[in-house]
Amino acid sequence: MAVRIRLRRIGKKKQPQYRLVAAETAGPRDGRFIEVIGHYNPRTEPSVVNVNQERALHWLNQGAQPSDTARTILMKAGVWDRFVEGRAAARAAREAEPELAPGEEEPGLSGETSEESPQ
Repeated sequence: MAVRIRLRRIGKKKQPQYRLVAAETAGPRDGRFIEVIGHYNPRTEPSVVNVNQERALHWLNQGAQPSDTARTILMKAGVWDRFVEGRAAARAAREAEPELAPGEEEPGLSGETSEESPQ
């Protein structure tokens, strides 16, 4: 199941408002969705953007791909920057770990245990 973060149009005719939702890629624009993670009202000055940052980061970390407009909204809300920083930190941590060759053990974790002999 491929998940995408995208906008779902709500509101009356000629008065659009949008919900930021996590939905399956194959579904229609206003069809079923998994979870509402925010809303966007472009008709106010300035535009109102409310995003549940915790849930948005959860879906991004699970591999959900935002649409172009959803990515812009996530950037305005500051979620995208947090996601990119977290991804960079995880990559740096992975690269900092020494890789072991097959059959090698980590230093200090030899197969011998230091058990006391029974007397």
